[in-house]
Amino acid sequence: MAPALNDTTASVQSAGNDLKRALKRRQVSMFAIACAMGTGLIIGSGTGLLRGGPGSLLIAYITTGTCVLFVMTALGEMATYIPMNKGFSGYASRYMHPALGFATGWNYFFKYLIATPVNLTACGMIIQFWRPDLNVAIWIATFGVLILLVNLSHVNVFGETEFYLSCIKVVTIVGLILVCFIISAGGSPSREVIGFSYWREPGAFAEYLLPGTLGRFLGWWACMYQAAFGFLGTEVVAMTFGEASNPRKTIPHAIKQTFFRIAGFYVLGVWALTMTVPYNSPALIGASKQSTSAAASPFVAAITIANIKVLPHIINGSLLVFALSAACTDIYCASRSIYGLARDGQAPAIFAKTLKSGVPIYSVLAASFGILLGFMNAAKSASVVFNYLVSLATLFALLNWICILLSYFNFRRGLKVQGVPIKTLPYVGYFQPYGARFSMFISLLVLIFAGYDAFIPYFKPDVFVLKYISLVIFAFNFCLWRFWKGAHHVKPQEMDLTTGYYDFSVGEEANIADLSEKADRLSTPETRVKDTIGEDVQTDAK
Repeated sequence: MAPALNDTTASVQSAGNDLKRALKRRQVSMFAIACAMGTGLIIGSGTGLLRGGPGSLLIAYITTGTCVLFVMTALGEMATYIPMNKGFSGYASRYMHPALGFATGWNYFFKYLIATPVNLTACGMIIQFWRPDLNVAIWIATFGVLILLVNLSHVNVFGETEFYLSCIKVVTIVGLILVCFIISAGGSPSREVIGFSYWREPGAFAEYLLPGTLGRFLGWWACMYQAAFGFLGTEVVAMTFGEASNPRKTIPHAIKQTFFRIAGFYVLGVWALTMTVPYNSPALIGASKQSTSAAASPFVAAITIANIKVLPHIINGSLLVFALSAACTDIYCASRSIYGLARDGQAPAIFAKTLKSGVPIYSVLAASFGILLGFMNAAKSASVVFNYLVSLATLFALLNWICILLSYFNFRRGLKVQGVPIKTLPYVGYFQPYGARFSMFISLLVLIFAGYDAFIPYFKPDVFVLKYISLVIFAFNFCLWRFWKGAHHVKPQEMDLTTGYYDFSVGEEANIADLSEKADRLSTPETRVKDTIGEDVQTDAK
């Protein structure tokens, strides 16, 4: 094993700089759902259906979902081996390159700084469905103060808030999927059985920008980009690892269980949607131009086509929960990202300071700057600014996936060179490292060709800049740290694979010893098994 590196990788934290491991397993699991299940599915999928058709949209969601699965399992291997409270930047700095950690951390901070005004604006515009006379700035300010207070509270308050908001999200998605299947089966007021008729007419694949086969391919590629936005935030559960109790049990549970729930909701949701709305529907076209009001949801388009009353208002209320939960999570993720940078010496040290409750107070305040950015959307051009910010956030997310995978590849090399058997890892991802290679290939393709629409049918400089400025920002940050600090690539034989590992191993051994001592006092093997299971259930319940 290589010797421990400097204090930028040390896991032993000084007083006044600690996060609290107070998030329960159920909170972390539901947090993963809350992060990934946002406006991307319930609103953004309408744009994908319009541009690519039902077949392209479904294939894109399955492909991107598989890609995200392998990103999550790769992240899970690193996070369970040595749980860190520095987010993705910590793993990138420790296993790949300090400059990559610097660029990744700031990239993630910018992503959620941008996402905050997007979701706060969505909250305001959703309420305008009922009160169009009120300016969106009123709701940006109101909900901005609310989410700031939640993030300044003890992390358990944040965890409980997101837990219950996530429950509402799950109920909403399940309800929408059931409604769509019922409509397709002839349960609408018209009693018309739709089935897969919309896949036959107007068809499964729509033409986008160009006619013919190439146009249908571009339609599918547009769906791939939209699906990346749909899965935006799936990896955010890693931000909770530094505050999760018993991380080597919590992390695998969160990765194994929640992703399959999310994938099920997304794939089933998209499938149900494609059976109830044709891609050329005027209701869908009108919806996709509305951006963030209730009319923007393709599910509302499905209900409108089926001529079901009242339900659009109920969906509008659920959309508000989706957007508000996402905005609250944005502040959390941005604050933990800059906190991790400060712990690595890559941001001002003041951002590493915490309250006695473990809240990184100055990091939260810095992250709340995104609330002020929301007032840019208070103008009449709100929808234009909104779409620009969504595109920028999506590209930053793709860069984050790529950085996670780069760190993972070098992490695996370090294990091999230093003689650490893969089977000894606390968690081993599915089909790794081959799945990670597939994810890297897909992520790079989507990122590189994200700006194809800037050249078709003519060159659009504003779209080109929007689609590739994230690469410029990332490259600038990487080079800045690389040449300013003179940092070098982490060689596999010099990689620190020990610092922090035994901190968790000792704690786990103590827990196991404690359970064994209790079990030995019981009378029969059957009673020992029942008691141990009962204690675990009670612990989770608490």
